[in-house]
Amino acid sequence: MRWQTDVGILVVGAGPVGLATATALAQRGIDVTVVDRAAGAAHTSRAAVVHARTLEALDRIGAAAPLVAAGIPAPRFTIRDRDRVLVPVAFDGLPTPYPYALMVPQSTTEAVLNDRLTAAGGTVLRGQEVVGLDGATATFATGDQIRAHRVVAADGMNSTIRRLAGIGFGPAATSGSTSSRTATDASASGRTATDASGRAATDASGRAATDASGRAATDGESFTLADIKVDGGPARDEVVLYFSRAGMLVWAPLPDGTVRIVAAVDDAPEQPDIAYVQKLLSSRGPAREPAQVAEVVWGSRFRVHHRVADTFRAGPVLLAGDAGHVHSPAGGQGMNLGLRDALALADALADGSDAALDAYAAARRPAALEVVRFASRLTRLATVPAPARPLRNAALSALSLVPAFRSNLALRLAGLTDRP
Repeated sequence: MRWQTDVGILVVGAGPVGLATATALAQRGIDVTVVDRAAGAAHTSRAAVVHARTLEALDRIGAAAPLVAAGIPAPRFTIRDRDRVLVPVAFDGLPTPYPYALMVPQSTTEAVLNDRLTAAGGTVLRGQEVVGLDGATATFATGDQIRAHRVVAADGMNSTIRRLAGIGFGPAATSGSTSSRTATDASASGRTATDASGRAATDASGRAATDASGRAATDGESFTLADIKVDGGPARDEVVLYFSRAGMLVWAPLPDGTVRIVAAVDDAPEQPDIAYVQKLLSSRGPAREPAQVAEVVWGSRFRVHHRVADTFRAGPVLLAGDAGHVHSPAGGQGMNLGLRDALALADALADGSDAALDAYAAARRPAALEVVRFASRLTRLATVPAPARPLRNAALSALSLVPAFRSNLALRLAGLTDRP
């Protein structure tokens, strides 16, 4: 392959965040090149929800309508203890053109964004791994180089670009303050960055999150994830978070007729089977109309970790998405926050000034910290020790009687608190 050696913007990573950034730039006629180390696009669902504020942002690049056509609008979200509703959350009254949570697989989101990029004249160079970075000049495993004006790190939690740029990726403060203990601070003292649990943080593939020094970061509860074919259970237009005495379980319908199950467990299997998932549903899910698992289409495991980059800008390098922040999947906020990063970053890159890029970094890091705190609170609430679960559920049931509590939760889940 013959490389274009000089480009305007180099986007590293062709997931939803990288594709959205590149599409928004290409539609404005800005020179952008996208590279990704993977040989092909992902086909597993991973993230499975696009929230209202994200759809508003994606509408600017023509991606909202095809996503809505491909997904399942879920106008309700409920927290339940088996069959008892603890907290009903309605999206249909929100001040947005998209008053629902859109259930759609990440693979579909990526396909839609890739189509929009192609329509704008862009393309993705796949199977190309960045191994070195000098300013805005990227060196690839092949020895080829691309010299860019700006580099966008959209290469995920284990971001090579973030590490090569020397940006710390420390555990985020998850209550109160917006400050965070940085991975740079930890490495300076010779210690691996950890939270109070001291456990290793890994993504779905089992790789550890790393700080700027390349050393493993640590933290996190264990979760199992499975996309299943199932008979019975809740309605297919509703997302349910079960806070049962046996533990937490998420029920999220997908457009192909499968259901995404996520559960907090002590030791998640690498590949959950039918018997394992059925046991979780039978002990934590609906009791009056039990769900019967027919097939596990895909499964994985992961640990929760809460980390935010020290900065979202280091000279010509800008971070977006999981390269800048990772957190619990509680509330389905991760990809959504990243896509909103992408559109905001495209605006800043289109402006081109240092002031605009600094403003992007200054705005998106606090936004990330706020979402990390929100997701962390939901996770702590979902994973309280068994003896405290009845008290937790009683408190939630009482809080749900307060309209402001329900409306605030709906606004936060929908991302509508992240408007400019």
